[in-house]
Amino acid sequence: MLICPTCQFENPHDHKFCQSCGTPLNLGSVNSQSSLGESPTVLQDDGEQNPLLSDTTPTFLLSKHLKTVEYVAGTNVGRQRQKNEDYFGITSEQQKVELPHGQYFQVRGLYIVCDGMGGHAGGEVASELAVNTIKQYFDQHWVEGELPTLEMIRQSILVTNQAIYDINQEASRSGIGRMGTTLVMLIMSNNKLAVSHVGDSRIYSVTITKGLEQITVDHEVAQREISKGVDAKIAYSRPDAYQLTQALGPRDGVYPDISFLEVCEDTLFLLVSDGLSDHELLENHWQTHLLPLLTSNGNLESGLSNLIDLANEYNGHDNITAILIRVRVFPR
Repeated sequence: MLICPTCQFENPHDHKFCQSCGTPLNLGSVNSQSSLGESPTVLQDDGEQNPLLSDTTPTFLLSKHLKTVEYVAGTNVGRQRQKNEDYFGITSEQQKVELPHGQYFQVRGLYIVCDGMGGHAGGEVASELAVNTIKQYFDQHWVEGELPTLEMIRQSILVTNQAIYDINQEASRSGIGRMGTTLVMLIMSNNKLAVSHVGDSRIYSVTITKGLEQITVDHEVAQREISKGVDAKIAYSRPDAYQLTQALGPRDGVYPDISFLEVCEDTLFLLVSDGLSDHELLENHWQTHLLPLLTSNGNLESGLSNLIDLANEYNGHDNITAILIRVRVFPR
């Protein structure tokens, strides 16, 4: 057994971090007969670099304190489209809080990516209208210091869907003439997050402990069949496999997926339209293009530029839009 030098918890030999407090256990000769006279300080609130931790060491302890929150966003028409039907929006407020032993940030953020439906008239109108309607809704209803409730988030999306649907109805649009858009949205109140989406735009996360994770599940025919128990190979062999089952605007009803998360270690979030996520591009290149951006040394702006270049090389058939959000935490 390995005894944690911080809390004296007994851990199995094959564990690298204390299962009680998160202290690193791979400290050379430190074991049950450790000669260290004092418990090491794992993380400091004053922002000084702890010699026991590198910049890429994951923060395992649950935390309400944010060390930094940084973001960049960009969009590109791609190599084949004549116009860009993607649209994104960001509202981010940060407040520094000073404590006797250091400082941390309180953050309130709204990050949105919408992809106007290709081949539908007014896709660029629908995506811009969606972003602006949701931002206006939260400007009026979001109570400062609290994460919006599930019902509030659902209502914001229903109101947005109705706004686009009404325009379609007023213009007597039908079939593929009806404009629409996907939606993916991340809402942040300190280290608590809400994620919601309609369509096939996605949110990913990258952490040291779990690597790349796709947080959202596309609203498309193949995924609908998989949820019913159909084998993935069979589901994706359908000619309509990638057809959307939901979008904002074409119908008077919509059923968004909404979930809640908590940031407990340094995390990179990525909101993308399918021009970047198609053909498992991120799954195949995240270690070279996303993982280096997790640390404070990774330049988010150049990282985003590299992602757009990568998407144009492999997925240039569509518009490309992405928001990168880097969240770094430390414990109380």
